[in-house]
Amino acid sequence: MEIKQPYLLFLADAADPLAAKTSIGVAQWRPEACVGQVRLPGCKADALVPDMTAREAAAKGAKTMIVGAVNRGGVFSPAWMQAMNDALEAGLDLAAGLHQRLVDIPEIAAKAKKLRRKLFDVRHPTEQFPIATGKRRSGKRLLTVGTDCSIGKMYTTLALEKEMHARGLKASFRATGQTGILVAGGGVSIDAVVSDFVAGCVETMSPDNAPDHWDLIEGQGSLHHASYAGVTLALIHGAQADALVMCHETGRPHMRGLPGYKLPDLREAIDLNVLHARLTNPKAKCIGVSLNTSKMTARAAATAMKRIEDKVGLPCVDPSRTGVGRIVDRMLRIK
Repeated sequence: MEIKQPYLLFLADAADPLAAKTSIGVAQWRPEACVGQVRLPGCKADALVPDMTAREAAAKGAKTMIVGAVNRGGVFSPAWMQAMNDALEAGLDLAAGLHQRLVDIPEIAAKAKKLRRKLFDVRHPTEQFPIATGKRRSGKRLLTVGTDCSIGKMYTTLALEKEMHARGLKASFRATGQTGILVAGGGVSIDAVVSDFVAGCVETMSPDNAPDHWDLIEGQGSLHHASYAGVTLALIHGAQADALVMCHETGRPHMRGLPGYKLPDLREAIDLNVLHARLTNPKAKCIGVSLNTSKMTARAAATAMKRIEDKVGLPCVDPSRTGVGRIVDRMLRIK
């Protein structure tokens, strides 16, 4: 799916910034694509872009309103309907990543059809994908992997793209989750693809390219997570990555959602991911660690990164504190 930019961000009545993390994430990584935001009374989140109506946004060139808020159950609140109708009437398409689909809301679907607007349910792929072949593709690829879920894979991938573009290098962010799709304006929510076709989907979304072009593929899940290891493995095989970046957070008490499972040893996680990556790319290697230090002081973060570097013998960075330049330097050495 290709979602038209610029965007109007709908934060709805988000109870806190986490409830509007999709809108906030899009504004953070694609500020040039965001003309404004719509917030309902009681909204306690702010994407730090101007507040405006849908008609004002359309006058400024907006093409799509992103429903970038979530609630319990992932359904559209009745309180949101007027704002969504206003967007359609102003000439905007709608895009959302909730479990409930826009096309399943009779009022919205009927109005979109009448006004010839498009509805994008980014969590629900509409394409059919082939079975993976494992055939080598031209160009270079990097895949972010992790010791756990929700650990910084999308953030790291986007930081790599930003750094590479700043250097004038050829790189494309390949989104595999709903927030990433809205940031990029396209992609596939990989966890909604039938398991037999996940690797083939990744092959399709990172096709042959120029020899000096890097596809930066957003990782999902973790090989060590009992719930989501399957999607991670398929991503690894379909990516045929030349380079892996391991994402990690120290101090987590257990795997996300699994109190009985501790996070794996970092060296063990790197070795396991490289082992599986070499099925489809025998030269695959891990070139660095991206550490989430958001809960640490600057001093503690520096100590943790130094300790990890000494342990695994690879650069360890925090995209928000140190940037990812050292990892990009390693990418450029790969022939």
